[in-house]
Parts: sequence; C-alpha cells; structure tokens
Amino acid sequence: MITLADLAALHAEHGGSWDSPVAPVVLDGPRGPVSIGDGQATLMGCINLSRDSTYRESVATSPADAVRMGRIQAAQGAALIDLGAESSNARAARVSAADQIATLVPAVKELSAEAVVSVETYEPEVVRACLDAGARVLNMTGRQHEDEMLALAAEYDAAVVLCFGTTANVREIADVPPDADPMPVLLDHFGPRLEHARSAGVDKVVVDPGMGFYYGNLVDPMTRARHQARVLAQSFRLRPLGVPVCNALPHTYDLFGDEFRKAEGFYGVLAALGGSHLLRIHEVAHLRVVLRAMGELDVR
Repeated sequence: MITLADLAALHAEHGGSWDSPVAPVVLDGPRGPVSIGDGQATLMGCINLSRDSTYRESVATSPADAVRMGRIQAAQGAALIDLGAESSNARAARVSAADQIATLVPAVKELSAEAVVSVETYEPEVVRACLDAGARVLNMTGRQHEDEMLALAAEYDAAVVLCFGTTANVREIADVPPDADPMPVLLDHFGPRLEHARSAGVDKVVVDPGMGFYYGNLVDPMTRARHQARVLAQSFRLRPLGVPVCNALPHTYDLFGDEFRKAEGFYGVLAALGGSHLLRIHEVAHLRVVLRAMGELDVR
C-alpha cells in the first residue's frame, strides 16, 4: 500500500536529489516555444500506426487517421505528439524502414503544423525522413545505430529522448536489473550516454527509464506494476543527470480491468509527485485535468 509515510521516507532518504538543477529542453513549436523542465509536466500524446499496439484506443488505421487523432490530442493539451509505426510489444510484427517511412512521413508533415512531433524508432533511415518532414524530436528506442542517430539529431538540431536499453533495439528482449533499487542502475546507464550525446553536438536531451517496454523478467503483471510505480515515484533521483525525465505511464490491466483508461491518471499522480518532466500518454484529456488539479490544490 502506498502511504504518506512511504513518500515521506523517500524524501527523507533521497531528498537531496531535488537540489540538483535540471536545465529545461526548449523546443520551437508551431504555437510557440515548448519547455520541458521543472513545473507542471509536459504532455506527449502517443499515436500508434501499428495495429499490434496493445493500447487499442491509440491505434491509427492510416496516416490520415493519425493526423485526425493528433489534432484532437493537441487540442486536449498535448504539446508533443509521438508517432510510431512499429509496436514494442514482444509479439508484434517487425516493420521495415521503408514501410515505416511510408506510414509516418505523411502524418509528420501534417501534424508538424499542429504540435511538436516526435518519432519513435530505432532505424536511422526513418529518422532522417521524418526530420526532413518536420519532426523535432527523436524518441530513440535502440542502441545499435546510436552514433548515426545522434549525428542526425545534431544535423537537424532535434531533441533526443534517450530510452533506457542495453540491446540493439527495443525489440530485442532484455531484463531490467533485479535490484530492489533501480535508480543507481539508471544513473550509471545514462551518465556516459549523456556525455556521448553532448560530444556528438546534441544539446537537447531527455532521458526515459523505459517503463513502457517489454522485459523478460517483468512478465508477471504485478511484478511489472510494482517496478513501474517505484521508478515513477523516484524519478527525482535522476536529477543529478541535469536533464529532464520522460516517463511512459502504465495501464496495468490486472489492477484496473475494464477501467484501464483511468490508470494513466493514477500513475500520473505518482509521476508528478516523483518529479517527471514529460509524460508519454494516451489519455491526454484525463491527464490534463489531473495535473491541473494537482497544480491548483494543496494539502497544508
């Protein structure tokens, strides 16, 4: 059970991390600058152009459908729209770079006039095509082509979301470290990668602990949910990295059942209390009002 005493104990043990400054990532958007940093979390709406995606409500059946859905998310309060053409689900079909480009580029061209567009991929060819089409953020879900991906981001002055991962790409199944405290592993993982990104000329970086990916040792739904909740509530411990933190909010069907669309609002409270700066979500309207309530109310 999550209690006030648990949150107080976290702050007592690790509260010094809050003193570490985080430099905001500021992006030029069609409606003005978008800042990802301290303050109310920025919302990144998620649209999947893959029918294998498990969150059915986020699936667009065509580029035109993705544009329609993206416009709705932008109107609901999403400052960024994240597009992907291949699911990270372990059983999802692989999608070639050419097919990803054919699906993503028309949607990117249209949506870049509505919001800052992010593209989730691990294929450099897809990155170049989408940056050419107007995308401003690379949501990098693989390590195999990291140097080439960073070079592209530097060339286009794009921001990068560095996702936790040790394999060639997110489709190669790995385990999360089994340690009860996941934060030291994340700090050790991201520190050298941030230095490498900066050396490659990329100065707009957000880190993502990878809560939305499939892991071999988190197959049990409740084991996975407990790990996700722990990371969300303790993301402030990543502040010594000096960059914003992005978290994908879970759904946990085993807890929420047919009310699973309420799950992101619940986890969003943990993420906001825990210091997340960017939330990758499907339920934009719900999260917008949850964050507004947290900003307007107080408890003492």
